Order: sequence, then C-alpha cells, then structure tokens
Amino acid sequence: MNFYLTILNTALNTARGALFAAIAATVFLGSSAFAIEEAINEVIVSADFRDTNLLSTAASISVIDGQTIDRRQARHLGQLLNLSPNVNFASGASRGRFVQIRGIGERSQFIEPLNPSVGILVDGIDFTGIAGAATTLDIQQVEILRGPQGTLYGANALAGLINLKSNQPTEQTQGNFEVSLGDYNTQTVSAAVGGMLTKDLGARVAVQQHSSDGYISNDFLKRDDTDNIDELSLRSILDWQASAVLALKLTVFHVNADNGYDAFSLDNTRQTLSDTPGHDRHKSTAFAVESNWQANDSFELVGLLSFADNDLEYGYDEDWAFPDICTGEPCEGWEYNSVDNYIRERKNATVDLKLVSTEGGRILNNSSDWVLGAYWRDQDEQLLRQYTYADGDFTSDFETDNQAVYGQLDTQLSDRLTLTSGLRFEQRRANYVDSQNIAHGVDESLWGGRLALNYQLSDQNMVYGLISRGYKAGGVNSDPALSAEDREFDTEIMWNLETGVKGLWLDNQLQAQVSAFYQKRDDIQIKQSLVQSREDSSASDFTDYFGNSANGSNYGLEVELNWFASETVAVFASLGWLETQYDIPLSEDLDSRQQAHAPNYQFALGTSFQINQNLALTVDIEGKDQFFLSSSQNKKTESYELLNANLAYRLGDWQLSLWGRNLTDEDVIVRGFGGFGNDPRKFYETEAYYQYGEPRMYGVSGKYDF
Repeated sequence: MNFYLTILNTALNTARGALFAAIAATVFLGSSAFAIEEAINEVIVSADFRDTNLLSTAASISVIDGQTIDRRQARHLGQLLNLSPNVNFASGASRGRFVQIRGIGERSQFIEPLNPSVGILVDGIDFTGIAGAATTLDIQQVEILRGPQGTLYGANALAGLINLKSNQPTEQTQGNFEVSLGDYNTQTVSAAVGGMLTKDLGARVAVQQHSSDGYISNDFLKRDDTDNIDELSLRSILDWQASAVLALKLTVFHVNADNGYDAFSLDNTRQTLSDTPGHDRHKSTAFAVESNWQANDSFELVGLLSFADNDLEYGYDEDWAFPDICTGEPCEGWEYNSVDNYIRERKNATVDLKLVSTEGGRILNNSSDWVLGAYWRDQDEQLLRQYTYADGDFTSDFETDNQAVYGQLDTQLSDRLTLTSGLRFEQRRANYVDSQNIAHGVDESLWGGRLALNYQLSDQNMVYGLISRGYKAGGVNSDPALSAEDREFDTEIMWNLETGVKGLWLDNQLQAQVSAFYQKRDDIQIKQSLVQSREDSSASDFTDYFGNSANGSNYGLEVELNWFASETVAVFASLGWLETQYDIPLSEDLDSRQQAHAPNYQFALGTSFQINQNLALTVDIEGKDQFFLSSSQNKKTESYELLNANLAYRLGDWQLSLWGRNLTDEDVIVRGFGGFGNDPRKFYETEAYYQYGEPRMYGVSGKYDF
C-alpha cells in the first residue's frame, strides 16, 4: 500500500510541475505555426420536440460537449454547471443536487414534498429533483435550456431544463478505456464500446467506477474519508431498425452512489468533529424505450416510455460533534447529540407520444411544421425519517399524476421570418399523507406556452424574440408545527420575455450567442425557516417550509463565445449578468435585495493551444459573484475565481493528460446556513456555517480510443 501511495504521490507531484511549466510556456507558444485540428461544427440540440441546430433555435441554450467534459475531468453534472451563464447549484450533500437557473430553483429538501423548478433528463429518463444520479458516464453532450419550458416539459421546468445525452451506437465498432488518478485518493476507471451487432441492430455499453476520499479530515475519528465519493455507473443501449419505417431504442441505466456526508464543521474548516458521519446514497435502476414510426408521408409517431426506481438515503450528524466535546469544559451540560436520517423510495414513470410532421405533412399552405402530443407522468415518493429527537419515526407518501396535451407550430412567414407558437395544457393531481395525520390533495389545471419570432439576418446568423409562460405547481408543507395558514402554498407563474442574436462571424471563426431576458414572477414559492428553541437543551430546531411570500422579477444578459483565433489558438467564453428583486418585500430587512443563490455575475474564460501535432494545453478561469445563501437571512458567500488547466499529449489512439482544478486553492462555499448556533463551546452563539467545495486538485489520466 505504501508503495502504491509513493507512486501516486510521485505522479501527482510531476503533474503539478508540468502544469505550472506548461502554463508559463503559453506566453511564448501563442504564435506557434502548428495547425489546430478543431473546427466549429454544427451543434444539434436534442431536447426540443425535434432535433434542431443550436444557432437557429429561438432560445438561450448552452451545449457542453464530451470533449469539454474530458478536459475538466468532470464526473458529475455539478462540475460542469459553472460553464453555463446564470446557472448555479447548491450542495448540502455529497454532490450539487439542487440547480438554480437565472436565480430560480430549490436549495435543499428534508421532509417536505418537493415540486422542482429545473427539469433533469438523462437519455429521456426523468431524474428531476434528484440530480445526484447525473454522472457524466459516456456523455456526448449536456444541454442547458434557460427560461421556462412550459410547452416542452411543463410543471417541473419553471426555470429551465437540463438534458444529458449519452454517446449512441455507431456503424463502426469504437470505444475507449480510461484510467485517472488524483489527489485525495481519487480514482476513476471507465470503459465504453459500441457498434453493430447485426445489420439492423446497434449496441453500446459503458461502465464507470469513480471514488475519492473527499476533502474532509475528521479529527475526532482520525479519518480522512468520512466525506468520500463511491459511485458506480452503467449504461447499455440497443438501437434496432425493426423495419424500413420503425426504429426502436432501449436504454438501461444504473447508478449506485454510496457517498459519505460529513461536510459541516463547527469551526468552519475542512476539519470536522462528528462521531457519526453521515451518508448520501442513491441507487437507481431505470430504462427508456424510444420508438419512431414513419406512419406515412405526412408525419412520424414518436414515443417515449421511461421508468426509474430510486432508493435514496441521506443522513447526517446533526450536532457536528462528539458527545463529550464539553466534558471538563465551561460548556459541560450544554451539548446535545443527535442524528437525522431520510430514506426515500421514489418511483416515476412517464409516457410521451407525439406526432411530428414531415416535409410532406406541412399545413397552412405548406408553410408550417407541427407537433401534437400527449404526456403522462406518475410519481410516488415514500419517506421514512429517523430522528433522534422525534417521538417515533416519521413517514409520508406523496403521489403526483400529471397529464398533458401540447402542440407547436413552426410557421414560415417569409423566406427569413419564422413564427413558433406552442401551447401546453396540464392537469396535475397530487395527494399527500403522513404519519402525523396531515393529508392534502391538489387537483389543478395549468397551462404554459411560448411565442417566438426568428429572423435570419443571413445564412449564418439570426435574431429572435420570445415570450413564454411557465408554471410551478402548488403544494403542502408537512410539518405540524406550522400554523394552518402556512400549511399550503399556491402555484407560481412566470412570464419570460427574451431577445437574442446567434450565429457565425469572422469567416466562420467566431460562434456567438447573446441574449437578454426579463422574467416576471407571480406568487414566488420561497423556502423559509421557522426557528424554535428546544425544551431539553439550548439548541434550536428548524422547520423549513414553502410560502408564496412575494412577487418579483429576474432579468439579465447571457453571452457565449467560441473563437478560433488562429490555426493553433481557440478561445471560449461565457458571461452571465443577473439582477433579481422582490417586488413585495419579505420583511424590512430583506427589502430590495437579491434573491437567494442569484449571483450578479458569473463567467468562464479559457483558451486551448495546439502546441504541436501531439501536445495541447487548455487553461481556463471561472468566476462567480457573491450571493445570498437563503431567502430568510442576509448571509452571503464570497466572490471567487478558479483557475483550471489540462495538458494533453496524444500519440495515435493513446492520450495522456495532466490536469488541475482550482489551482490557486480557493475556498468556495457551496452551501451555507446563518441565523442559528450549533456550537456548545460558544454556548450556541448565533453564527453562519458553510460547506466548502473542491479545493486544489491535481491528477493524471490515460485514455485509449479504438
């Protein structure tokens, strides 16, 4: 074991030196005469009703490709989100499980049933609200659609939609094998292979095992792996051309994450004192069946059936300390000791059937393509909470049933002007019951839609205007400590006005997207906390609940650029600017302030140098403004900038990479709480507590493509 650690440390020390030397050398290599092999290719977005070109889509969309994922050595969706403007996330777990787009989205979940604001799909399988399953195993691209997707996805996409699409079977046999080692005993082994099994049947299989000790030292237990990562991901795809007019695809996906959770310290450091470290487990088995039947010359019938069985367990040491922390100290007798554990079993099934017109089926004088569809989603989530200070276990059952019909017309008003009009009607029924005799039922009709004008300035660039309406269903707060008026909350509605320009410039060397948006929110669903002192100690209990506390508005700007400056230099950049406000103040203290998890700016800037035919260096910096951690407190994060680098040497089908993230070792807050005390040594003095993200990381990876 010592020999292995010596080899690993030697490799990582070599990686550190090589990275810093390479970064310094870029000053002199920028004018190198060697040829860069990359080019700006057509990017296809698959999340819409039909595959569309990114640069001709009237919406603000980011597409993160597989090459970018490899360069960042990203193993989870949360490690990619900073590349997209105005996209943030909250952790409070082993991974960034909760996503905010343009300042809108959840930040945590405990006993309350959750209606998500950001939809998450993995190969058509619905993982909305449980992004811990969004590993990057064999992912072709990640598509982030900003703004309400009321027509496309409905009640769970008020803020936007994230679609992960994996690599598909290919006509020629191809695949890869990769091994990666990094700091903190980080290890990744992955493999994928795909091709044709018969003339009409293609297949692809991928597997990945990723593990790490994590970045926490538990000083009480003398361990450095209490906040560890241990994730196994598997995927298989069968793509069958059953006949000349019928294609079928089966995707099976499995994730088994057995991660630790020991993130919060009484001293706000990476050194914890917990005696019962927590865990963040997610075991999921899911499948999707997609069919495409070319019924006639007028339309295709496209169907998607998916099912996901998720077992989740999330628990933590609530006091963040060991029982005898005050023995012999002035605080003796003040301490408390408790654990909190949440076991969820969630099953969801979806059926989506749509008729998609072909060229021969256009209507309105052959000017309009059309889509007409029906959607059904059923989800059942059962919760068991085991809490030290509770009088018995808490259980709940939350069932939701969504049925929708939708349609969209893409009408060619002239050679250059296209009008897109979409509408969705949704019927949502929800029933909630728990062990504390709380029962709640919802039966509501919802609607969303969009109108968009797309004007082609030329063959290579366009300008668009968009108005869309999204909705987030109302619900119930489960805690009986709440008053009757705080028990239920209403549906949130949002209108989105957006305009933008997209295209290619500078002889196709520059790809650019620029958009500006204004979002008007009515009956904002805001998570708040009720703080109550315990009778048996000086600590406090917190009751989280949702309420319709205010109206508000979110507006800003989003820019994304890819520029091939020369044959050897490529530059990429993104910038998000965001202003948010409450039109009706929550309180005197919170009047006219930014909404929670809504930084004013966010950026990413990087460059790739093709040093010679075999060697390439990518350096990038990402940054984010400070932001409020909660809707009910004024505690903020600090602004930050992170430096990342990847030096890749390719020889034939082999590639060796030295990589580093957060090279300047910044402390980044990914979750935080304020307004309470949890340290008996300070007699529970009120203060803020923070969870920190990844520190400086170095590693080396080897990959073989065939």
